[in-house]
Amino acid sequence: MENKTDFMNAFLIELKRGTLTLAVLSQLKNPEYGYSLLEKLLQQNLPMESSTLYPLLRRLEKQGILDSEWDTTETRPRKYYKRSAFGDEIYHALVKEWMQTVQIMDEIIEEEKR
Repeated sequence: MENKTDFMNAFLIELKRGTLTLAVLSQLKNPEYGYSLLEKLLQQNLPMESSTLYPLLRRLEKQGILDSEWDTTETRPRKYYKRSAFGDEIYHALVKEWMQTVQIMDEIIEEEKR
């Protein structure tokens, strides 16, 4: 039988999965490369593993939500990602859903406290 820590870890992974996508999209109005994106998220108290970020960026690009472009002007080439026009639509729709969900959950939790 699993212990409390195992259950909590599994629940937290589920809870964070969608929020990480929203967090990444929120940072890609302007072009960012992977490492700079990891640093920005860390500065905002949302650490993410590179093993989570890079597959997410590739998946979002494949889905047409992100555009990418290589910068080869530096000694080390970097792939920059930015929300596509479709990605902007998706992002704004997700933000709207997020805000509604947060409001509903706040009400549910507050009601339970009474």
